[in-house]
Amino acid sequence: MDYVLRTDALGKSYKHFKALNGLSMNIPKGAIYGFVGKNGAGKTTLIRLICGLQTPTSGSYTLYGRKNTDKEIAKSRRRMGAVVETPSVYLDMTAEDNLKQQYRILGLPSFDGLHEILELVGLSDTGKKKAKDFSLGMRQRLGIAIALVGDPDFLVLDEPVNGLDPQGMVEMRELILKLNREKQITFLISSHILDELSRLATHYGFIDKGSLVKEISMEELEASCRKCVRMEVSSTKALACVLDDMNIEYKILSETSADVYAKVNMSKLILALDRVNCDVVSANERNESLESYYISLVGGDQDA
Repeated sequence: MDYVLRTDALGKSYKHFKALNGLSMNIPKGAIYGFVGKNGAGKTTLIRLICGLQTPTSGSYTLYGRKNTDKEIAKSRRRMGAVVETPSVYLDMTAEDNLKQQYRILGLPSFDGLHEILELVGLSDTGKKKAKDFSLGMRQRLGIAIALVGDPDFLVLDEPVNGLDPQGMVEMRELILKLNREKQITFLISSHILDELSRLATHYGFIDKGSLVKEISMEELEASCRKCVRMEVSSTKALACVLDDMNIEYKILSETSADVYAKVNMSKLILALDRVNCDVVSANERNESLESYYISLVGGDQDA
């Protein structure tokens, strides 16, 4: 598998505080990689390191096959675009003028492709309207347009839907999917809005206290989060025997709790359990969300 970014035991310390602690992650080419963690977990620190805004304290990372200590790492970074924290937008300029300024900053010889970028992000009809008069969603899309100057194939977005209304979220989601599908752009997206992230991501990395707790594909996550019936019973040993006889898949969670992965005829199951003196305390259908999966990984009350 080809990887756009790989980190190897990456660390970043500020005096006595470890913002990143031996973080190892792998972003496949063509992925939409959801980077999940509470505030202060190290998401933005990782983004700043790979963008070259800061240097690691320990460990390393590889971007398009070049190690961060390679003299030519800047060539790999030219293939990146980023919107970190808030879009870098000149509020007194139009969308077109903002893009022209980015062309100049990158030293590009002409404005070729400028109007195509504006069309792509849905800002081609803003005319002489200045960015200060844009909605928050329009400014976010302008930030992505600026990041697209130079034709990158890896985009890093830090909280791209933060503060957006529902319509703005839909527009941002559709834009990301379009860029991924039509332009084959790989994404690293840091977000705490997990429901929205679950509609986008093909891969996930869960970070807590500067370390990667889990890295998982969408398919693996969906398998882990499938529907089940959470049963509380007097004895899961007895429940297991009955479910084995009925050829039903299950997972024992404790001496009194289990998840049953099938559509079960509860009347028949309760009667079968009664015959082996096993009482059913409760039975509730569950469909684990990305948020509940994350909380079960890191534990406690989390602000992702």
